[in-house]
Amino acid sequence: MNDTRNLIMAIALSLLVLIGWGALSSWMFPPAEQPSTKFEDGKQVPQQQPGSLPAGAADTPTTNRDRNVVLAETPRIAVETPALRGSINLKGARIDDLVMLRHTETIAADSAPIRLFSPGGTEHAYFASVGWAREGGDAPMPDVNTVWTASADRLTPGTPVTLSWNNGQGLTFQIVLTVDDNYLFTVEQKVINAGAGPVAVKPYSLINRIGASRDRDDWTMHVGPVGVFNGTADYNNNYTDISAEGQRSFSSTGGWLGFSDKYWLAAIIPGQDASVQSELRHTGASDSFQANVIRTPIVVSPGQTNTTTSHIFAGAKEVTVLEAYKDALATPLDKAIDWGWYEFFMRPIFSLLVWLFGHLGNFGVAIICLTLIVRLLMYPIAQKQFRSFGQMRAIQPKVQALQERFKDDKPRMQQEMMKLYKEEKVNPAAGCLPILIQIPIFYALYRCLIIAVEMRHQPFALWVKDLSAPDPLTPVNLFGFLPFDPPAVVAIGVLPILVGVTMWLQQKLNPPIPDPVQRKIFGFLPWVLMFIMAPFAAGLQLYWAVNNILSIAQQRLLYARHPEMKLAPATPGSKGGSTPPDEPPPSPAPVPKPQLAKPGAARLGSKPAPRAKTDSKPKPKPRGRS
Repeated sequence: MNDTRNLIMAIALSLLVLIGWGALSSWMFPPAEQPSTKFEDGKQVPQQQPGSLPAGAADTPTTNRDRNVVLAETPRIAVETPALRGSINLKGARIDDLVMLRHTETIAADSAPIRLFSPGGTEHAYFASVGWAREGGDAPMPDVNTVWTASADRLTPGTPVTLSWNNGQGLTFQIVLTVDDNYLFTVEQKVINAGAGPVAVKPYSLINRIGASRDRDDWTMHVGPVGVFNGTADYNNNYTDISAEGQRSFSSTGGWLGFSDKYWLAAIIPGQDASVQSELRHTGASDSFQANVIRTPIVVSPGQTNTTTSHIFAGAKEVTVLEAYKDALATPLDKAIDWGWYEFFMRPIFSLLVWLFGHLGNFGVAIICLTLIVRLLMYPIAQKQFRSFGQMRAIQPKVQALQERFKDDKPRMQQEMMKLYKEEKVNPAAGCLPILIQIPIFYALYRCLIIAVEMRHQPFALWVKDLSAPDPLTPVNLFGFLPFDPPAVVAIGVLPILVGVTMWLQQKLNPPIPDPVQRKIFGFLPWVLMFIMAPFAAGLQLYWAVNNILSIAQQRLLYARHPEMKLAPATPGSKGGSTPPDEPPPSPAPVPKPQLAKPGAARLGSKPAPRAKTDSKPKPKPRGRS
């Protein structure tokens, strides 16, 4: 009765875990990108992921206008680099039209590149700008309606462009723009005073976006306003708090400030020796968020020129690029990637993956090689684990005999089992260490696949076209032949199924759990794990499946070398069973006492009892001496 109740409770608990895991894991372990492909009529077709567009709110205002129409309304200069393409608006000196050529919206060959910046008045408006604020006086200053004069019509890595404007009162303002081969604009703001008196101005840089990011901000990955102040990264600012407070201010020497999406970043980087006042603002009417970096006031005397240099980063958070800028600009721009407290372990894993990818050309093969390297490093520990499993399997008959003998005395049974383990030199906990070592590696790979843009849209083979997204091929809709998209909770791909099957095979090679209820509970785990792994990135599923396969191969190799470790456990009382230690031998059967005749039993007509026949011959009498 108790076993039945325990089994029912185990099944109910498994169902609770299966159903509740979705809500719990969405907070603790945010899922990967939605699949970048889907199957229709058995064919694999690309689809756009929600996080592909980095800027703006999910709801589009009805006042938004067509981007091409807006771009054609103002004079512009083109931006052309190996990584970026777009234009700069000469009205207001805004960098407001940029796409990233190395990253596309979908995996299709003809997919459009990811758009980062878009001009005001369009969907997902997002731009950067520089200027000056007046510090006293009434001299005209350039503003959002100022139309600048450009020295060239194209900005490339080899051809800087100078924007100029004269206020008509002896002040000339210049913005010298330079761009490199990646994502960095260098901005020199010059004030030339040809007037009769000194002028006080405050140079500033800003980044403005309409609406919060559509990427998810949670405890595992920061998305939103981010910056480095006085050498320390600050991830404590989010869109909700800025909206509620309206404004936040920070004082710093150097550093940087901007908006970070899951894969993309727009940031202002002032001179690292300059004292700056940084601000994060929100305007409720337009739902705009703005990051401002304002320099301390400077006074330009007559006949003098003042130059202020800053940088604007606008692009993808590629690790090698950010690290190069960290060294070149002397500020930790690489902190735009929120590695978390686990950075000391994640970065080596990521660096090894990127190195393997550089030599192999396929991130899926790189993940398999990473798994092989981990297994080789852990081989001695895993060998001890499997040897312990084999020893446990070999002594199962003795364990079962003890359980049968002391089934009504649990403390005594535990005492005898500990004694048995000691005598047989078996450590039942030896299999835990490899699992504990695997956990940080698994989590590091999970984080790399979640936050690293280098993993985005990386294919493996066959139907796995994006290792950062879940496996799209599921038997629930007959691999796309049925015309519906199954709910995420049951959309189990082929790779999660492979994870469950290989885990089940591993269990079959391990010694059976003595307790029948626990054995049934653990028997459910591989199939529950299939549902748990379904929303994770295909790269993570690939790692786990390959790791399981290598574990099975290593365990079978051990059993092949030591066949005595894979003896099938015998049930108590079977011929293969053995007597547990310290069990006394069975007592001999009691010998019946002889019945003595009563006095007078042989009187008057009673016949003498017949003599028992015996096959033994009478012993010969010893011969005496003659």
